[in-house]
Amino acid sequence: MVELSEQDIRTNNRQSSKGNQLKWYKNEIWYKADYTGYEGLAEYVVSNLLEWSNLKKGEYIGYNTEEICCGYARYLGCSSTNFLSEGWRLITLERLFQNFYQESLNKSIYLIRDMEDRIRFLTEQTIRITGLRHFGEYISKLLTIDAFFLNEDRHTHNIAVLMDEEEKYHYCPIFDNGAGLLSDTTMDYPLNIALEKLIGRVTSKTFGKDFDEQLDAAEKLYGQHIKFNFGEKDVWVLLEKEKYYSEEIKERVMQVIREQRRKYSYLF
Repeated sequence: MVELSEQDIRTNNRQSSKGNQLKWYKNEIWYKADYTGYEGLAEYVVSNLLEWSNLKKGEYIGYNTEEICCGYARYLGCSSTNFLSEGWRLITLERLFQNFYQESLNKSIYLIRDMEDRIRFLTEQTIRITGLRHFGEYISKLLTIDAFFLNEDRHTHNIAVLMDEEEKYHYCPIFDNGAGLLSDTTMDYPLNIALEKLIGRVTSKTFGKDFDEQLDAAEKLYGQHIKFNFGEKDVWVLLEKEKYYSEEIKERVMQVIREQRRKYSYLF
């Protein structure tokens, strides 16, 4: 268990569509409490399974599950090491676009009717502002991860770039996957409802409501850039090592990944 205080609490402007998780920062480590279900477990599983992909270590954030104590309250959640070097800043695409054009990126995207054109618009505008020439590949990777793990909360406030002390831009490690794997058991995906009904209800938020439509368009524009090489046994080992969440929740996560491996077999 990690002991935190009210002085460690931090807030930010990257609010989820379902609210804002309680967050703390202490000794170069970020902590997040579960808000609607098992977000901490989802972060842990997604980041560990990304180790079984062709992504490089620095391309995504690693998470561990945690039991957090703050005052008299106890939470389950997760932790991650601060990845920002001194003087560096994380800038969301929403803020980047607002600063450059004084307009909302999210609203601008949805003024465009065609899915491919929406993705192309975001990508080309980001390249124009930052000079990050391979941002299309980055978006393709991100949408692959979101489709496979059913991350329903990837909006323009949690896609970001980094700026160093010389105001040069860099790619940001992929973060905030806690809304994946049907983690919201409080509102949208109760544990007592059949999995097939729940998976059919999940919608994306980046460029439209359909994960596959987004992914197909991104792969058509910028190619496929992720391959996984984990099996069911590897997932079970990962879940068995985790010591805070219930067996019922872990079984749910295993079922989701099993279904997604079947659906996206071309990624393996």
